[in-house]
Amino acid sequence: MKKILELCLSPDIGGLELYMVRASHYLHESKVDVISVINEVGNLEQYYKNRDFKYKKLKRYATVFSFIGARKLAKIIDDNRVDALHIHWTKDILVAVLAKLISKQKPKLIQTRHMRMTRFKDDFYHRFLYKNIDLMLAVTGQVKEQIEKFIPIEVRPKVEVLYIGAQKPAIISEEQKRDIHAKYNLEKSFIVGIVGRIEKGKGQYLVVDAIGELTKKGIDAKALIVGHAMSVDYLNSLKGTIAKDALEDKIIFTGFTTEVQKLMQVCDVLVLATDRETFGLVLVEAMQCEIAVVASDSGGPLEIIDDNESGLLFETNSSQNLAKKLELLYNDKTLRDSMAKAGAKKASISFDAHKQFQELENTLVKILN
Repeated sequence: MKKILELCLSPDIGGLELYMVRASHYLHESKVDVISVINEVGNLEQYYKNRDFKYKKLKRYATVFSFIGARKLAKIIDDNRVDALHIHWTKDILVAVLAKLISKQKPKLIQTRHMRMTRFKDDFYHRFLYKNIDLMLAVTGQVKEQIEKFIPIEVRPKVEVLYIGAQKPAIISEEQKRDIHAKYNLEKSFIVGIVGRIEKGKGQYLVVDAIGELTKKGIDAKALIVGHAMSVDYLNSLKGTIAKDALEDKIIFTGFTTEVQKLMQVCDVLVLATDRETFGLVLVEAMQCEIAVVASDSGGPLEIIDDNESGLLFETNSSQNLAKKLELLYNDKTLRDSMAKAGAKKASISFDAHKQFQELENTLVKILN
């Protein structure tokens, strides 16, 4: 049986990190011999500890000491006779390449590219890295185009597109929805949700401004901002705007929560307002729950949403245009419902977790044969 090592030394927990966890768990359940290597001081161990998943913890060293980490990773590779090393975090490329070269096993090296690529990789350092990668899996067609544009062809690995899949969230009952409405004082308002870390790039300020525009028109709309603050200054800026525009009863912050998938189900619309979103997994999860979605017209959402069919796209960074899209969905429940149903169908066909992880497994097996 071929052996796969899933590597992610990121200390954070986000879409990228959780994708690695889900990929590891899927491969394990599919009887693939898989071992995960995670940061010894990161937050991922909670998804492995006391469960039947093989994993090792590794210290992440500063770049100048990467050789130390690479030697330790190479030992894990050799001790477990690893055939393929699958990485996710771009900052792990150097240690992975060095470990591949140091190890006796010389595993195939596959990178899932979760982030945009914006500049040429034509210097000696990047040429060294990319010529030692065997396959790059781009999470969107746009990312694939960027890879092909910015990595010189003579050192460019083979590139394929493999979308990120999402498992359909457990659907909550009407009673649970009523409890959430009561907890957050949502009443019977038109609820606009936005999920993600509270930082400027995620665009919560656009939703706040859009709610302000709707309120001026007499529309009873509220924003449910789900996530923890990464920047206290940005959070205070949001709260300052909310106070200035007298929107205190219109904007609800949940803070950190483990019930994100439940909270999105009480929303009439879920918004992704990021200006440079590579993919947008939260959109897929909302679509699977038959929640209408609105997203910035750039990056990953362009490949997730069929505009005016399975959702709406708004002009990136334009709160006025976002407000217009939300007003349209508020005024036309039939349209909102039809888009929600079309979104659920699109998510089932193109972004189902089982289908995408099965394709990942097939890809890994194929490169080893």
